[in-house]
Amino acid sequence: MGLGSMASAFINTLFTQTVAFAADEFNISTGGQGVGASIVRLGIVLCIPLVALADKRGRRPIMIATAWAAPIICALGAIAPNFSFLVATQSIGRPLGLTLDILIAVVAVEEMPRNSRAYATGILAVLSGIGAGVAVAALPVADVSTSSWRFIYALSLMWLVVAVALMKWLPESQRFQKAHAQHTFRQHIDATLRLTLLRICSVVFLTNIFIATMSIFQNRYLKDTRGFSATMVALFTVATSSPASIGLVLGGRVADERGRRVLGSTMVPIGVLLLASSFATSGIAMWSVAIAGGLCLGVSYPALAVYRGELFPTRTRGLAGGIIMTSALMGGIVGLLTAGWTIDAGASYGSVLLALSAFPIIASLIVWFRYPETAHMELEDITHEA
Repeated sequence: MGLGSMASAFINTLFTQTVAFAADEFNISTGGQGVGASIVRLGIVLCIPLVALADKRGRRPIMIATAWAAPIICALGAIAPNFSFLVATQSIGRPLGLTLDILIAVVAVEEMPRNSRAYATGILAVLSGIGAGVAVAALPVADVSTSSWRFIYALSLMWLVVAVALMKWLPESQRFQKAHAQHTFRQHIDATLRLTLLRICSVVFLTNIFIATMSIFQNRYLKDTRGFSATMVALFTVATSSPASIGLVLGGRVADERGRRVLGSTMVPIGVLLLASSFATSGIAMWSVAIAGGLCLGVSYPALAVYRGELFPTRTRGLAGGIIMTSALMGGIVGLLTAGWTIDAGASYGSVLLALSAFPIIASLIVWFRYPETAHMELEDITHEA
């Protein structure tokens, strides 16, 4: 599953890291990049039927299928004749990578002991960071020529080795096998589950208004406002995000030992305010607040991400994950479109990101007041499954 997390993260990071350089070749404005990134995110609708099928037929076959399809389709970006073609390929390939990511998280929650679920989520996030880091490390290739960003898309094909590995060694989830044998796969989300789903969807929607906007426009900001080359952009990304890996491991351990709710709801506001400040500062201050902000969000991630699987029964765990991911990407679309148009109209990156940081702060209040505590509980006790 760790290899799958790496492959999925590369696929999901690919467009984010390269769009600023592809936009230069195709002469696309900041607002146009926001529209393109929003369209790529709308492709998440492809994910819903796939995760629903995984709830009915099994996690393993869907994971293997997406591990093959996502790299092949994303690699087509290397031959894009225009920006529309690039967006179209990533609108299909990226959701397939996200489907793989959702099902990896589902299997991790289902297979891990009760006192290790958040920790496992954090470790998988660290491995995802390595996969994303491969895309970032390849970014200096974009400095070679106007079109050299295309080679980074061709690198997608290297992840086909993960599809081979999953075919050989990935077992089916034991909880799925048990539930399937008991014929409990009526995919119905009752009123209680709908309320739970609404809470989580609202949190990820609000949080991603900021997170998606920051991730897409950071490279453009560094490139245009700070005059960074592709190499310097890659160096900044690696230097400021690598410490988050420490936060992921530490946050996972604390969430399992001390609880999820308070940790997640307190670290997110601190992290987003620090990251937003990195768009309004320069020099050492910019690097320092970006590092600190990434570390805080890293600590919060396992505590909040593990809820996505813990609060839903086996029969709907994949579908719920798909709906939650869709909500997150819809939030990203709102942020990307708003920020793109506002920046094109003359607003600064710093003022826009600081304004958008209000949304994850609101989300943190929902977590504080409305989320349950699930540490030290078996999944069956949380979801009331037999």
